[in-house]
Amino acid sequence: MTATATVAPMEGDLIARREGACGVIRLNRPKAINAVTLEMFRDIDKALDAFEADPAVSVILLEGAGERGLCAGGDIRALWESSKVKGDLGKILWREEYILNARIKKFPKPYVSFMDGIVMGGGVGLSAHSSHRVVTEKTKLAMPEVGLGFFPDVGGTWLLSHSPGEIGTYFGLTGTTMNGPDAIHARFADAVVPSAKLPELREALTKVRAGVTAADITALIDGFATGATAGPVAAMQAKIDGWFAHDRMEDIVAALRSDGSELALATLKTLNEKSPRGMVVTLKLLRLARTSRTLEECLVREYRAALEVFASDDFREGVRAAVIDKDRNPTWSPPRIEDVTPDMVAPYFAEIGDDELKFS
Repeated sequence: MTATATVAPMEGDLIARREGACGVIRLNRPKAINAVTLEMFRDIDKALDAFEADPAVSVILLEGAGERGLCAGGDIRALWESSKVKGDLGKILWREEYILNARIKKFPKPYVSFMDGIVMGGGVGLSAHSSHRVVTEKTKLAMPEVGLGFFPDVGGTWLLSHSPGEIGTYFGLTGTTMNGPDAIHARFADAVVPSAKLPELREALTKVRAGVTAADITALIDGFATGATAGPVAAMQAKIDGWFAHDRMEDIVAALRSDGSELALATLKTLNEKSPRGMVVTLKLLRLARTSRTLEECLVREYRAALEVFASDDFREGVRAAVIDKDRNPTWSPPRIEDVTPDMVAPYFAEIGDDELKFS
């Protein structure tokens, strides 16, 4: 396969080049499961500039280097270090990342994401807003941010609020991992393609004709797809809808306790491990997202909340316990859902003046 450079050759943390009719963007940090840095977001934006302007590029392909996954998320350790010293990395990185998420959603050429292996956090933002989202039997997709004292961002509140019933509320609050078919059921993906067929699909994408339409790309992908559309979590839809159809965390917890089944108690145990404040903020963001008209509305709201999170002890404690010390034993503040007051939550939703997220 001959690769013709459309952008300045990049063989570092991000590889961007034209291969036939395809503008390939490869996340290239396999040892870190392709965790995305600020510079990588900037390089993706530059690559999209070049690919959008190049008439020889008919389709975009996002893929991850290595065998473990597309992307494990953003560079959480760097954000934690900046938060500790009251730095501004969160303010800068999330602004540029969220604007990029919105750009991907509206990109004028078909944008295909190979969501193979692990796809989490920031990796979801780069892939699940694309026009064509391919998962495999190896896909492990999750938005586990509430376990970090955070919430599902990168447009996650938009995506989760458009899942059927309360499936999105369940995934957003528990951080449970979706397999490929469940990602389709939750409307985070479009087609399951066996991982062994990805090289053949990739080759076909490099050979599409100029001016190929989104429908053409869908038909091409469908030729490789299994047709699977629902996994194990989809089978629990009715129970999940009953448990999570509440607007207060206390009521969700009460519903799970009242059910008392093994599955309900296991779900309750999972929630008890998460940040109480993070869950309350997440639930409110999800409910507001249901009445939002656009992804951008949700991203503006998420950015306000993210800046408040960045300054919080819960975020630093959650990252410490999960990523730094890895003791999996965070001390949340406050420690119980019933101790989260409206005054604690209000700043996450307050307008932030000149710092508001704006889209060109």
